[in-house]
Amino acid sequence: MRTKSIITGLFCLPAMACFAQRDTTKKQSIDITSSYKPVLRNAVKINFSATNLTADTVRQVSPYAIPAQNLFYTYQPMTLKPLALTQDTSLDMGSRNFLKAGFGNYSTPYINAGFSFGDGKESLVNVYADYISSKGKIKNQDYSKMNLKASGSYFTDKAEVYGSAGISQNDYYLYGYDHALHNYNKSDLLQRLTDVKLKGGFRNKDVNEQDINYNPNIEINVFTNQKKLTESSLLIEAPVEKKLGDIFSVKVVAKADITSYTTQNYMPDNIKFSNNIFSIAPELIYTTPELSLHGGLTPAWDNGKLSVLPNFYGEAQIPDKSFLVQAGFTGRFIKNSYQNLTAINPYLSPLTSPQLNTTETELYGGIKASVGKHFNFSAKGGVLRYKNLPFFINDTAIGSDSKSFKVSNESKLADLRIHGDLSYINQDKFTITGGLTFNGYTGMHDNAKAWGTIPLQIDASLRWWAFKQVMIKSDFTAYTGSAYLLPGNINQTLGGAADLSAGVEVTINKKISAWLDINNILNNKYQRWYGYEVYGTGVLAGIILKF
Repeated sequence: MRTKSIITGLFCLPAMACFAQRDTTKKQSIDITSSYKPVLRNAVKINFSATNLTADTVRQVSPYAIPAQNLFYTYQPMTLKPLALTQDTSLDMGSRNFLKAGFGNYSTPYINAGFSFGDGKESLVNVYADYISSKGKIKNQDYSKMNLKASGSYFTDKAEVYGSAGISQNDYYLYGYDHALHNYNKSDLLQRLTDVKLKGGFRNKDVNEQDINYNPNIEINVFTNQKKLTESSLLIEAPVEKKLGDIFSVKVVAKADITSYTTQNYMPDNIKFSNNIFSIAPELIYTTPELSLHGGLTPAWDNGKLSVLPNFYGEAQIPDKSFLVQAGFTGRFIKNSYQNLTAINPYLSPLTSPQLNTTETELYGGIKASVGKHFNFSAKGGVLRYKNLPFFINDTAIGSDSKSFKVSNESKLADLRIHGDLSYINQDKFTITGGLTFNGYTGMHDNAKAWGTIPLQIDASLRWWAFKQVMIKSDFTAYTGSAYLLPGNINQTLGGAADLSAGVEVTINKKISAWLDINNILNNKYQRWYGYEVYGTGVLAGIILKF
């Protein structure tokens, strides 16, 4: 028993030692050890159920006005300059001057030049000049054309004041006679048509606070046929347009066209008369992105006689389609001044009596469309009605040699006109265009035929930048012959014409290019006016300088 007590005491000694060493200053705590780990409950995704918005059936119309731009008549586009360059207060307009010169067969010199001055911000002046002449194989088959023009603009914050002055001189010779029967001095055959023109006006650059656009201008014109006649004209035009909201606008154009005609050295007495047309054309314009309508009436006084002409036309975009529908009923006066008539036929004799002005009304319809990215076409058909339309016939009076023309007035007729054109454009690298125009004149009262008019004409052109430095071009014109009148009241028809030309321009460097033109490649000796045969194949070559 004693032995057990001793053993028990030996086991208790370590415990007593440990108890004696415990830190009594520490608070007692309970440590719990567990394998449980708390986790979050899986979240449930919220699903939103939305309904479609109510469709808005009101189409938003957002018309806009394009402000007037300052046109820089340069031979090539402006060069781009980085913003990091030192700021220059003047406007860099690139190569603003050019000179194109060349020479060809038929003793043909050719010059075309353009020069530009001003900074383009406050002022801009452009000067143009061109000259060409040729000598044909037929005696006195010569001609020359010279044009010189200067135009300029001065810009303010809100408006532009512009003006121009020009002179042109075209020399023709009346070589359309029987050379076996007649022998004339060259000076006696000269038809020198000279035109001196001055024009000035001012217009707003941007849309002003009153939403009014204006462009009043005045033009003075003196046209002469050397030692034969003088025709002076004064043309005043005042167009004003007022916007009425975003869709409607009102436009009024007032015109006064005053002409005085006087012959010189005419036996037995000189002839003098005037030809004046006054008109005012109000119209209401409706414009949206899909529809454009113009409507109005034009009262006009032709030498004191009042006529009211229609002015209704418009275009409509077909929804979800790439074409426009166009239609109209329009009217206008065509002034038959000597200058306008010789622009059609330069071999016209001086007028010996006042020429009635032409009244034209047209009822038409057509379409314009784009096919794909490159094709565009349009087609238009209509009926035109004329009063006092001038035809040109050879002077077949007794003792005349038929080398000059005179006007034969047609008091009333109709013309069924059909026109269509097609184009393919691939950026600025390749362009080809073609057009066809048909005229069918009917219902004539004073003439057996529509003398000197073209029933059918086809035109085409091609421009192809084959390489970066090489541009190839070609033009083609073909038309059926017109009717003409011979002595003895005999009428015949000229043969048709086909004229093909081609050319190439090669850029040598930024300043110099070379060019070559070949005209009338088919060497077709056709006649636009009876007795006046055109030149054969012509070749011209030269250079272009840009500076």
